[in-house]
Amino acid sequence: MRGRQLAVAAGLLGVLCVPAHAEARDIGRDTLPANDGWAAEGAGTTGGAAADTDHVYTVTDRAGLVRALDGGSDTPKIIRIAGTIDANTDDDGDRLDCADYATGGYALKKYLAAYDPRTWGSAKPSGPQEEARQASAARQAERIVLPVGSNTTLVGLGDSAVLKGASLTVRNADNVIIRNLDVRDAYDCFPAWQPNAGGLGDWKTAYDNIWLTGATHVWVDHVTLSDKGHPDAKEPTHFARNYLRHDGLLDMTNGSDLVTVSWSRFAGHDKAMLIGNGDTATGDRGKLRVTLHHNAFESVVQRAPRVRFGQVHVYNNRYDVTGDDYRYSLGVSTESRMHAENNAFHAPGHVEVADLVKSWNGSALHQSGTLFNGFPVDLLAIHNAYNSGSERDLTADVGWTPTLHGRIDSAEEADRAVARGAGAGRIP
Repeated sequence: MRGRQLAVAAGLLGVLCVPAHAEARDIGRDTLPANDGWAAEGAGTTGGAAADTDHVYTVTDRAGLVRALDGGSDTPKIIRIAGTIDANTDDDGDRLDCADYATGGYALKKYLAAYDPRTWGSAKPSGPQEEARQASAARQAERIVLPVGSNTTLVGLGDSAVLKGASLTVRNADNVIIRNLDVRDAYDCFPAWQPNAGGLGDWKTAYDNIWLTGATHVWVDHVTLSDKGHPDAKEPTHFARNYLRHDGLLDMTNGSDLVTVSWSRFAGHDKAMLIGNGDTATGDRGKLRVTLHHNAFESVVQRAPRVRFGQVHVYNNRYDVTGDDYRYSLGVSTESRMHAENNAFHAPGHVEVADLVKSWNGSALHQSGTLFNGFPVDLLAIHNAYNSGSERDLTADVGWTPTLHGRIDSAEEADRAVARGAGAGRIP
C-alpha cells in the first residue's frame, strides 16, 4: 500500500521516475535501425537509450514535462508522456487562454485599428500596440516553447498520448528521438501583421508543432501532427487575409541535418514542412539531409515538403489531397536536391498531376514510381510540360543517389501500409 501511495503522490506532481523494466516492451529504449534514412549516418540516432533509471520519467502534466526536459540539458533521458498534456497551463495545472497572456494594453481590436493598411500604410507596425503584442507573445512563448536537448527520447505511452498547444523545439541539439505522440495545435495567440508579405500583406505566426533548428541526428517516428482543436480554416479574415494561428507542423532550418521522419501523419494544415528557411541561407549547403518515408500527408495545402539546399529522400509516402485551397505537395526551391520515389497521390477531379510540384528557383527533381489516383505518372515530365514559360524546366539529375534506406516498396504497397500504420498509437 505504501508503494502505491508514493506512486500516486509522485503522479500528482506530474513526473514519476520508473524502472526501465516497467513495460513488457520499452519503446523508449528503441534506437533508430541501421540504414534507416539520413539519421542513421555515422553514429546513428539513439536518443536517450543510454539513460540510467534516475532519468527515465513518466509525465502527466506540463510542470512534470518541463522538469523532465531539464531546460534542454544534454543528460541522457527518456520522457514518457501519459494521457494529454496541455502546454497552456500554469504551474498549478490551471488552463490559460489568450487573455491570460495579454499584457501592456494589447487587444486585437485595437491592433487592427492601429495597423489597418488603409490608414497605416505599408510600413512595418510599430508603436504601443505592436510593443504590447510582442510582450504578450513573449509571455505565451515562456509557457509553450519546450526545449528538447541532446540525448533525449520523448515518447508517448499507449495509443492516446497527446501534447497539446506546445512547440517542441530542438535547438542546436544532437541525438533526439520523438515517437508515438500526437502533437497538436501550436496555437499562436498573437500573430503579427506583415504589410509587405506576398505583395498583399499577411499574418505571421510564431510556432511550429516541432521545430528543428541547428539540430542533428533526429528521428521522428509514428507521430501525428495537426491543428486539431483550432483549424485555421475556421479563423476570421482581417485585412482581407486569413488570420492564421499556426506555422509549420515540422520545420527544419538553420543547418539542421541528418533527420529521418517515418510512419508519421501530417493532417489538416496549411504549410506542413519547411526544410531550409531562406534562399540566402548558404550556410545550409551540405546540410539539411533528410529522409521522409512511409508518412501520410492528409488535407495538407502545401509544403509536403518544400526544400531548399538539402538532399532529401522522399519515398513510400501517401498523399490525400482535399479542399479547394490546395496549392502543391513537393516544393522545389533554391539548390534543393529532392529524390522522390514510389509515392502515391490521391486527389479530387479539380487537382491535376501538374499541380503536385511547384518550383521557386529550383533546378532538379528526381522522381520515379509515382502513382496518381492509382495510375503511374511522370511528375517531372508533366511539370515541365505544363509549366513551360512560367517556371524553368527541372532536370532529373539531383547529383546523388540515396543509399541509407530500408526496403523501398512499390507505391501501391506503401499506399496500403501507410493508410494502416502511420501516426501515433500505431507502432507495431
